[in-house]
Amino acid sequence: MNNQNLIIYQLNPLYLILKELEQSLNFKIIEVLNEKSLKEEIKNLKNYLIITKKNVLNINNQFIFNQTPIKILKLVEKINIEFLKQQYSNQSQIKISNYVINLNSREMLLNDVRLKLTEKEINTIIYLSKKNTSISIEELQTNVWDYQSDIETHTVETHIYRLRKKIFKTFRDENFIISTKNGYQIK
Repeated sequence: MNNQNLIIYQLNPLYLILKELEQSLNFKIIEVLNEKSLKEEIKNLKNYLIITKKNVLNINNQFIFNQTPIKILKLVEKINIEFLKQQYSNQSQIKISNYVINLNSREMLLNDVRLKLTEKEINTIIYLSKKNTSISIEELQTNVWDYQSDIETHTVETHIYRLRKKIFKTFRDENFIISTKNGYQIK
C-alpha cells in the first residue's frame, strides 16, 4: 500500500474520477465531506495532500483546486509536484529536543523564535544529536571538522562555546549542549 494519501475535500465529482483511476495512480484516494471529518482523517496520516476549492484554516498540505477545466494528466502532474515539495520540506527539517532545525534556511526554531546558524554549527548539532552519549572533542574534530586527531587545536571548543552562547542569547537555554568530562552532548 502506498503511503501517499490524496484527500478530496468537498469535491465529489473529482473524487469519483480519481477513485476510478486509483489503481494507476501513486496515491490512495480518500473523500472527506466536512471539516470535522477532515481533521479526524489527517490525525492518523503523515503523508497527505488535501485537494479543496478553498483554503481550510489551520490545516497544512492543501492544494487549492481552482483551475477548471483541467486535463486529468495535468492535474496528476500538479498533485505529484505538491507531494514532492512536501517530501523536500519534510526532509529539510529535523526535530532535536524542543527545537526544529531547518536545513534549507539554516535556522534553529523554537515556537516563533528563529536563530540563524552556520553550516558547521548545524553539522555539529546534528552529529551530537545522533548519539545519546557524550562525544569527544577528537571525534568531533575528525567527523565534523575533518581534522587529524593528533593536531593540537581548540577549534571545537571555541565553536561550541560560541554556539552555546548564541543559543543562550536567543532561547535562554544553557542546557541544550552540555559539557561532560568526555566531551559534549545534547540534552
